[in-house]
Amino acid sequence: MAAWGWFLLALAGQGAALALSEAGPVVAYTHLRFSASERGDLVAAAVLALQAACVVRALASRTAEVREWTRRMLPRWRGVAFVAATGLVAAKISRPAERSALEFAAATALHLVALGNFALVALSLTKPQLDACERLFERCLGPRGDGAPQPGGLDRFAWILAAFAVALAALLNLTVYERAPHVPDEIVYLLHARYLAAGELWLNPPPVPAAFDLDLMLLDQGKWYCPVPPGWPAVLALGVRAGVPWLVNPLLGGASVLAAYLLFRELFDLRTARVGVLLLATSPWLAFLDMSFMTHSLTLACGLLGALGVARSRRTGSLGWVVAAGVATGVIALIRPLDGLLVAGALGLWSVGLGGARLRVAAIATLVLVTGAVGSLTLPYNKALTGSARSFPIQHYVDVVYGAGKNDLGFGPEKGLGWSGLDPWPGHSPQEALVTSQFNAYALDSEVFGWAFGSLLFVWLAVLAGRWGRTERALGLFALAVIASSWLYWFNGGPDFGARYWYLAFVPLVVWTLCGMKCASAACEHPARVGFFVATAGAAAFLVWLPWRALDKYRDYRGVRPSLVAAAPLEQLDNALVLVAGRRHPEFAQAALLNRFEDPRSTVSFAWLRDESTVDALIAAYPVRSVYCLRGSELSGPLDAGTVRKLAAELAGEAK
Repeated sequence: MAAWGWFLLALAGQGAALALSEAGPVVAYTHLRFSASERGDLVAAAVLALQAACVVRALASRTAEVREWTRRMLPRWRGVAFVAATGLVAAKISRPAERSALEFAAATALHLVALGNFALVALSLTKPQLDACERLFERCLGPRGDGAPQPGGLDRFAWILAAFAVALAALLNLTVYERAPHVPDEIVYLLHARYLAAGELWLNPPPVPAAFDLDLMLLDQGKWYCPVPPGWPAVLALGVRAGVPWLVNPLLGGASVLAAYLLFRELFDLRTARVGVLLLATSPWLAFLDMSFMTHSLTLACGLLGALGVARSRRTGSLGWVVAAGVATGVIALIRPLDGLLVAGALGLWSVGLGGARLRVAAIATLVLVTGAVGSLTLPYNKALTGSARSFPIQHYVDVVYGAGKNDLGFGPEKGLGWSGLDPWPGHSPQEALVTSQFNAYALDSEVFGWAFGSLLFVWLAVLAGRWGRTERALGLFALAVIASSWLYWFNGGPDFGARYWYLAFVPLVVWTLCGMKCASAACEHPARVGFFVATAGAAAFLVWLPWRALDKYRDYRGVRPSLVAAAPLEQLDNALVLVAGRRHPEFAQAALLNRFEDPRSTVSFAWLRDESTVDALIAAYPVRSVYCLRGSELSGPLDAGTVRKLAAELAGEAK
């Protein structure tokens, strides 16, 4: 079979595997479905069986060739270790144990068949075809280098990839997310950004707090505020002022691509740098987080800028670059304090000579002082909100709402907020840390590149080959530090946007993927085979995995349906109180953003139709406003007090 035939079979196999996967727009991890609930399931199973039969038969005819490559790349115990590593992250641990074991076996088999299929795509190319591929790679990516760094500026290649990353994330936000936040965290980030954009550190308390109850909003000492650190909402506020908050993260994604390209040029030869930034820019993980309103895109952009600043200063001696690195690192501390501590520690070690040349004493001192100065901006912010510079609002919020110590780092039976669907066991223990790490490792394997055989393939090859350079060691240690730090926290981030608490390990994973690709190329008789293998796997991910994930998972994610609310005739309302029927999230949460809490001139309020007593309090608080009820896209009213109370009694059961 020709290469294109094997590629079409790989597309069909990946699509069939996804058709047998249960995900959906809910807070849950993806699992394989073993019951044939629909006719399509039988078709998908038949496609997978055909793919497996074709791949096994074709590889059997190439036994000597495959065995020789395996002998060079994975001799002795390494082949068994590679299969074990692949299987360990092919599925997520679940209950009951028997079904979980079956799922791991099936998922591992699907990964290995897909790996064999894409290997056959590359093996089917003749030498003239491989030579033509190599010429194309050289034209687009530059000549093969010797690994020595080739520092340089931004070129057309980098700008094209950055524009692609921005366009893809913006398109996903427009078409899938509909320019609206979906996760409860995202909703309050945008609300926080709005009142910061209006020049306020907090909002005036609403007249009936129970009717405006939102997750991650705290009413304390006469202040109503979002307790999350201010770094990300402050940057998002720039988008609010410009009228395009939905575009902030896509632009940050493009900035990350540019910063990564400059950083890779400091660390590698031109071709390696370009392949690395190509992997980064086309990653579904990058695209979906850049589509969102989450904090992680800004954290990654700042982390890359910090690393670039230190790398440039090491080479040039410039203090300007370490000032940029210090500002970027300090900003991370204002977004996610633990991430800021990790990045500050890593850049500090790098600046004193770990993994590279040592900075000048003046540069090291400047890095420390600037990082500390920017990071310390949280102290007056803390004092303004909580009354104490040392009391972080988010910890104060958890202590008030859930109980003291429940959100602190460390192990113990008191840890956790009672999220039984996402937290495997009450409390937090080393055993639970290992289990939730497996959840995150599975998410990485699935979402970093969207490859049918797993995104960590080349990472495993690099680890088992043992041929690591100084850069790989330094970044590998940083990735392990990110992972180890997460063990101390009772929650792993859940299934929202992959292993998002490990997002700072993204660039190290790309670098280790590059290392694995080099090892695999060295074991091939023609290095273009590995490049073609990766290119076809990436093309399949873009054609199959990315649209499946976008439409199956993130369209109407968590029940948020912006188009439904937009269909309600709300434009003509004036001097109105709109009671939103349904649950706190998603029904009230998405409607709550229609409020303009930061604008005292606003004459329309959207409140939660929580229960009869709350409705009575609202009617008393807004005696001159016309009362309406919003249920989905249906707006009814104006309603008299009696009708409103009757409606509250009827719909109170939905407000759970």
